[in-house]
Amino acid sequence: MLVTFLNTFLLSMPGGSEWILILLVVLLFFGGRKIPDLMRGIGRGVREFNDAKTNVKNEIEAGMSEKDKKEQDAELELKQAQERLMAAQAKVQQAQATQMQTELPK
Repeated sequence: MLVTFLNTFLLSMPGGSEWILILLVVLLFFGGRKIPDLMRGIGRGVREFNDAKTNVKNEIEAGMSEKDKKEQDAELELKQAQERLMAAQAKVQQAQATQMQTELPK
């Protein structure tokens, strides 16, 4: 029963006549002179919310790009280390070949 009440009365959107009634009540409460101030305040609130949303989005994107940059740097370091290892292995093989040539009996 409670779920039916919530679905019927609290979660449904107002229709056309209900919006007119809401606007009349707002007009009665605030009067014609205060409504522009009220709307200005709502506009500022929406603008501040959008600015905050944009700032959070930019911070998240900056953090993600920083993470990606760190991963790319780590991959580059790994590749460079692998190249140095391969160069060192080639030198060792060359040295072993040279040593084997000098140790061959004549």
